[in-house]
Amino acid sequence: MKAKDIAELLDEPACEHNKKEKSGCAKPKPGATDGGCAFDGAQIALLPIADVAHIVHGPIACAGSSWDNRGTRSSGPTLYRIGMTTDLTEQDVIMGRGEKRLFHAIKQAIEEYQPPAVFVYNTCVPALMGDDVDAVCKAAGDRWGVPVVPIDAAGFYGTKNLGNRIAGDAMVRYVVGTREPDPVPVEAAARGVPVYDVNLVGEYNIAGEFWYVLPLLEELGIRVLCTLSGDARFREVQTMHRARVNMMVCSKAMINVARQLQERFGTPWFEGSFYGITDTSQALRDFARVIGDADLIARTEALITREETRIRAELEPWRARLAGKRVLLYTGGVKSWSVVSALQDLGMKVVATGTKKSTEEDKARIRELMGDDVKMLDEGSPRALLQTVHDYRADILIAGGRNMYTALKARIPFLDINQEREFGYAGYQGMLELVRQLALTLESPIWEAVRRPAPWDCRPQAERLDTCPAAASSANSALPTPLPAAVASSSRMAS
Repeated sequence: MKAKDIAELLDEPACEHNKKEKSGCAKPKPGATDGGCAFDGAQIALLPIADVAHIVHGPIACAGSSWDNRGTRSSGPTLYRIGMTTDLTEQDVIMGRGEKRLFHAIKQAIEEYQPPAVFVYNTCVPALMGDDVDAVCKAAGDRWGVPVVPIDAAGFYGTKNLGNRIAGDAMVRYVVGTREPDPVPVEAAARGVPVYDVNLVGEYNIAGEFWYVLPLLEELGIRVLCTLSGDARFREVQTMHRARVNMMVCSKAMINVARQLQERFGTPWFEGSFYGITDTSQALRDFARVIGDADLIARTEALITREETRIRAELEPWRARLAGKRVLLYTGGVKSWSVVSALQDLGMKVVATGTKKSTEEDKARIRELMGDDVKMLDEGSPRALLQTVHDYRADILIAGGRNMYTALKARIPFLDINQEREFGYAGYQGMLELVRQLALTLESPIWEAVRRPAPWDCRPQAERLDTCPAAASSANSALPTPLPAAVASSSRMAS
């Protein structure tokens, strides 16, 4: 990929903050890929397309965690869970055998698994070698009659977010528009309700959570042509151009896809979220609003009234247990504001939120929900997180899996919100799972036990001079005292 192509991806016209000269998304700084390189971003963006053969063209290390590297779920094929790589070695590099190995890898994948398509991810080593991945993919596609899509996302190009955009650009360039949608199912047409086709961009079906939302859309007569890319199939990606409206679930990842679909096919789009009661209802309303069918709008309002009444009644016993609890939320992208809304629906208070992977639009939504004085964390070091927990008296840290051990070593309740989690939190039904996990975490007896002083730290009654009672009284605090020692200890262990 040429430098001008990367610059075009960073200069995204659909971003609200990109309205003046020399604006656009920030270029990566040295060390920016410690949270994931461009290859990582491209692979995790497309890996949930479940029936495709995903081949990593590069050394074995680039495919080292390819099996199930995102907690996405499939309702059918599992080919996406097989890690395929050309496994380039030093000899391949010296002898210039990269292109030949790639051609034979594509041959093996097609003959052994008969996939509808093959995706080839370029990585740093073959990019530096100068392998013509596009030419190899075209030759292989012509030879076996199977679409072979090159995704040129070498890690040194930039950050994970850039890789997301490269992946989305490859789908629009090579895949979208190459097939027409299937006919509307007979049972759907027999209901007498008009069927409208939509796409969801940036929805990954983490822990199967989109399956909580899909029945609601189907009830309204909204057919999801494609989710890019959770539980998707290659044939569905091919038909995205026929949707009436696109919903952008994660603008940080693939806003360029929504913008290009609008420019090329005239498909309007909006940004929304399925986290929390309020945002789920708003997303359903936005679908009906953009489609513009008065009957659909009325049926949507009836469905929202029914579901909100049901879920609020089921959440009521949990609300008293969680109301007033203080949360430090450290995540990014759409979750930096959508999860805030979900927690506020439960009566919880978010004292600070992370914005490392958030757009300017995400930050604006955070200020709208939490006020202009909200604390936004651009840095997620152990010291910064623990100090924020202490300063704002947070009861729980909700973050990604990499922050789990920071919290546990400091004896702070922790809930995983990112892609590694095992529980889905989307939609109305997902709220019940969220409150259950929050209550299980906050009310676990382990916190009182680990904050209690060890028996050997307690001297006899006549000598202890109230040491133990004071220590025991700290068991209900958010952090063990004294904080500086806990912060320093956790920082050293994390490093």
